[in-house]
Amino acid sequence: MTSAEKAKSEPLVDLQRLVVSVRRRRRLWVATALLGLIAGGLVAMLLPSPPTAVAQILVIHPDDSPTDSGTLMRTDVAVLKTTKTAGEALKKLNSTQAPEEFLKDYDGLGLTNNVLQLTVKGKTKDEALARAQAISDAFIAEYIGRNQAAAAAQQKALLDQRNQAQNELTPIEASIVTEEAKGRNANPAQLERLYSRRAELTSKISDYDGRAQEAGIGTPKVAAGTQIVDAPRILPHSLLKTLATDAGIGFALGLLVGLGLAAITSVVKDRPVLRREISQHLGASVIAQLSKPPRFLRSSRAATGRQRVAATLVRAVRPEGGSVSLLDLGARQITAALAVDMARELAEKGPVSLVDDLPKTNLRELAGEGPITVLDRGDIPVAAKERRIGVGSIEPGTAWTDLEFLGEETILVVRTGYANTEWLHTVARQLADRRIPIIGVVVVDPDPRDHTDGTLWDGLHTALRGRAGAVPESRPVPESRPVPERKTSPMRRMPVERVHGPAPKPVEMFPREKKNGRRHPTPYKRPEEHDNADQPTKRFSPVSPDNAEAL
Repeated sequence: MTSAEKAKSEPLVDLQRLVVSVRRRRRLWVATALLGLIAGGLVAMLLPSPPTAVAQILVIHPDDSPTDSGTLMRTDVAVLKTTKTAGEALKKLNSTQAPEEFLKDYDGLGLTNNVLQLTVKGKTKDEALARAQAISDAFIAEYIGRNQAAAAAQQKALLDQRNQAQNELTPIEASIVTEEAKGRNANPAQLERLYSRRAELTSKISDYDGRAQEAGIGTPKVAAGTQIVDAPRILPHSLLKTLATDAGIGFALGLLVGLGLAAITSVVKDRPVLRREISQHLGASVIAQLSKPPRFLRSSRAATGRQRVAATLVRAVRPEGGSVSLLDLGARQITAALAVDMARELAEKGPVSLVDDLPKTNLRELAGEGPITVLDRGDIPVAAKERRIGVGSIEPGTAWTDLEFLGEETILVVRTGYANTEWLHTVARQLADRRIPIIGVVVVDPDPRDHTDGTLWDGLHTALRGRAGAVPESRPVPESRPVPERKTSPMRRMPVERVHGPAPKPVEMFPREKKNGRRHPTPYKRPEEHDNADQPTKRFSPVSPDNAEAL
């Protein structure tokens, strides 16, 4: 897979890197969550909820039925939240508050198809109780008046229809009397038709009377049944419960805000936190890692782990004399302590010295009294069998031209999440331009759940593929056997010189040497193998002047 195809296959946002970055910024979102918790508690303490009164109203519906799905009660709740009801309640309270503002202080809820619960807030308990009573009375009065108006309108319509039927019946009865006065000359068919019409109208009049009476009876039933069944009372207020609720809400909101900020910050800053990313951007493999040293406890355990890493680095450098540098990026104290541990390991095999070029640290104090000599940069040249360890920094502001005086090769001590991708590329390019090969990278404070591969497979790895003093011998070149002379069959030998002149000489594939009158093929020589163990990584290899002129 080419680099372009690999870049296309990489996602826009690496979820693994995002999760690790958010987890590393746990101080941020834990702090925001605690701030939200404290803010919620302070709100509950300093801004307590106002007194709340509650009342329950029994509502009798004229058209109520067991199959009703709550439509009538939802209508009553909607009527309760109207400016008309609020205005009537404000009149009872003798208040000048606007009905629109008053609607925000109370609410209704249908508990059943016939029970309405009213919740009212007030500045004081007495005000909350008075508001609940006024709203309940205003709602009941409006509801009864609305039903009475509807019943009266229905009764009036029925009575009007009855009077109309009565007026139509009067002439029919007069016609019947006139027809009966004729005696034997009366028309039986006409009488039969008049009798039938009179009976029909009489039935209608009786029906209208009954329905009008029922409509009048239904209104008192609704008026008597609709009433306050639970008088207004103040809801009990628990400060502890309110405090816990507000604090929990503040904690959840603070946690969400912190996680969002951590995620956005990790994407915007673009700081590698995975071993795979660090090795790719620096062009060198991760050969060791050190956890973040504790501040108070288990310091001996951290020292033991650091000494183990120092022994690994000693085995990675060249066994013969020379200089190597430890360059720090975000972990000064660990780099200084690691250099002292390496010097103590090497002091058992020969003379060793430290070059102190790391700011804000004191190598002499860490080294103490012993066989380790602490020098400043450029004090004394390296002796024949002396091992020298230079300690420097590659943070922003580094003098790149001074790094080659610290060591011929280097080990980078990088703290995860400290530098962004652009700066890691800058470090790799500057070291390549100075022709300082990177033995490997020591990652400080890695994520405990980071199991990515920190080995760089597409470049030269001096730490993982061997050192210059232990270059594997090249395979012996097998002796080439002489190629037998090719014999041409008699049928292919044709006297072409008779027709086209003398035949051209055959081209020899292999040069031949004459020995004892015979030609022997020259043995094949394998091309020379170049030792690239000490060269910079192929990805950041500089362009030499000779190659530039050739290009």
